[in-house]
Amino acid sequence: MNAPIPLIDLSLWQNGTATQRGELAAAVDHALIESGFLMISGHGVPAQLRADLRDASRKFFTLDPETKGCYTTSVGGRGWIPPGKEANGALLGADLPPDLKETFTAGYERHSGDSAVDAEWFAPNVWPSEVYELQSLSVTYTAAMRRFAADILELLATAVGLDPAWFTERCSGSPHSFNINRYPALHLTGPVAEGQYRIAPHTDFGTITILDREPGFGGLQVCTRSGEWIDAPVVPDAYTINIGDLMARWTGDRWTSTRHRVLPPSPEAPDEELISLIFFYEANLDQVIESFPPPLGRENDYRPVTVADYLRSRYHAIAVP
Repeated sequence: MNAPIPLIDLSLWQNGTATQRGELAAAVDHALIESGFLMISGHGVPAQLRADLRDASRKFFTLDPETKGCYTTSVGGRGWIPPGKEANGALLGADLPPDLKETFTAGYERHSGDSAVDAEWFAPNVWPSEVYELQSLSVTYTAAMRRFAADILELLATAVGLDPAWFTERCSGSPHSFNINRYPALHLTGPVAEGQYRIAPHTDFGTITILDREPGFGGLQVCTRSGEWIDAPVVPDAYTINIGDLMARWTGDRWTSTRHRVLPPSPEAPDEELISLIFFYEANLDQVIESFPPPLGRENDYRPVTVADYLRSRYHAIAVP
């Protein structure tokens, strides 16, 4: 990673001239080759919606464990994933302690026509009756994220010289996961174990990730090509975007699925609690991911894989029994 993660104004993609759109597409391609990360402004997602969503999620996370326990689910499910139940370090083969976080997770409710597929990938969401507003806010937010993701995918397709609809056509019936991560303060977690993080070093395993985060001492870091960990930039009202392993594989490693981590709570800020809103958008479950050949992609030995098989294996890898 030779340059800072760039800031892209999405409104120029939506409303700009042909020249501006071409320049944006070239900048995106360069950024994804170099780091796999972008910052995006001009997205049109209301700041108040995100603030209200955080307020509602904090109400849920501060409920007593017994009440939250009524909504317990496992990784890949719908509801509350308690602390100690996810270990992202396993994705890179690292034997590290579980991540210092808890998660409320929801997904796309869709009737595909196949009951087995729907049960696994499009199951009904579970909403806490104690925080009634969390449902409506999440539904509104994820609808906005799907529109946002479609814009990003059009930009990505253009960046590699494909028809703008190339990715969106292959993702239109896809699942998504919406995770609200709570990173509790140090005074709640207690001492941090050796090698423990809020989220251990890992790469995302899907297509694209759209992240709205709060800055802090225990925040997001990205690994450069030289192996140096750097703080991801914080730009007011801008989203952090990165691609996952499937998208990197799809492009024949033209684009980079980059290691990143969320630092543990810091003794410098023992009361710091952060809430991240994370939207994982995927390709259609039956889509076969075959790498772009050279010169668009690079020489590689990837075998074709379906999205469903790949995602299923990754969920299994990070789940703590």
